[in-house]
Amino acid sequence: MSTIRLHNIEMLYLLWLLPLLFALFLYSANRRKQLLERLINIDLQRQLISVNPVRRRWKAVLLLAGFALLVIGLARPAWNLQQTTITRTGRDVVFVLDVSKSMLAEDLAPNRLERAKLAIADVVDKLQGDRVGLLVFAGSAAVKCPLTLGYGFFRMMLENVSTDSISRGGTMIGDALRLVHDQMLDNQEKKYKDIVLITDGEDQESFPIEAANEAAEKGVRLLIVGLGDENEGKRIPITDASGRKTFMKYQGQEVWSRLDAHTLRAMAMATPGGRYLNVATGTIDLGEVYQQLIGSAEKKELEEEIIEKYEEKFQVFIGISFLLLGIEALISERRWKQME
Repeated sequence: MSTIRLHNIEMLYLLWLLPLLFALFLYSANRRKQLLERLINIDLQRQLISVNPVRRRWKAVLLLAGFALLVIGLARPAWNLQQTTITRTGRDVVFVLDVSKSMLAEDLAPNRLERAKLAIADVVDKLQGDRVGLLVFAGSAAVKCPLTLGYGFFRMMLENVSTDSISRGGTMIGDALRLVHDQMLDNQEKKYKDIVLITDGEDQESFPIEAANEAAEKGVRLLIVGLGDENEGKRIPITDASGRKTFMKYQGQEVWSRLDAHTLRAMAMATPGGRYLNVATGTIDLGEVYQQLIGSAEKKELEEEIIEKYEEKFQVFIGISFLLLGIEALISERRWKQME
């Protein structure tokens, strides 16, 4: 038998109850003897009651042993170390999130950016072994989370994203896609890679369609989520230092942000298997989209991991414990006699 491991070793503290139980048995026996001596004459006791001291001791031993084995079982003892090799499979999924000021438009509640973050969080809840990364962009772009299987770290970085994540204003979608290729995705394989772009599509001459064509050449699929009102558009709220809410202006005129679905649709069509999801001012279950388009897609081997696991044996101890307690319950410690 190999080294024994106890998974819930703190349960062994219950063994300190054994001396207490033993003392309780001694006290109970002594107390019972004193009461009988008060109520019934000693000679009459011998005629009426015959107590088998051996059986009584065996009952105590069985009860204490059963309790001890039950505690050991609850500590989850395990041995026989086994090694298992697990191969992780998945795809590389990079979320490219627009954090420009136009994403503060409130044609989706509470605004476009917060709705996008909620949609990404829904995907993380349904991930199936894929590596995920996060890049945010406005007038420039920055990697917030490199490709990782650490979904908790990814969530933390996502929660901290705001329009202040990028100091430079504007919307440069093409530059963001190029940064993904340069710093996040592996160029050795021309498959197993997806970019989920969430934006209102108001690009400022960064040649996004050409960037999509470059992605297609590298085997990257674009899944694009378009947010915002495509027709009338929406004003962009800003809050000044005193907390007063106003709207963004350019050259004295209020800025209205509209969804550029035409550009986004052309970008998606440029990549093999690309999809454009025109959310506009509606709703979308991006987690469901992930399961249909990414979770079910062909995956690559990401890494192999050797897991060491001990074979748990708590069932043996608990089983024997119940057996001993059952035997203890069946043993009678006294025999009654008829008076002559």
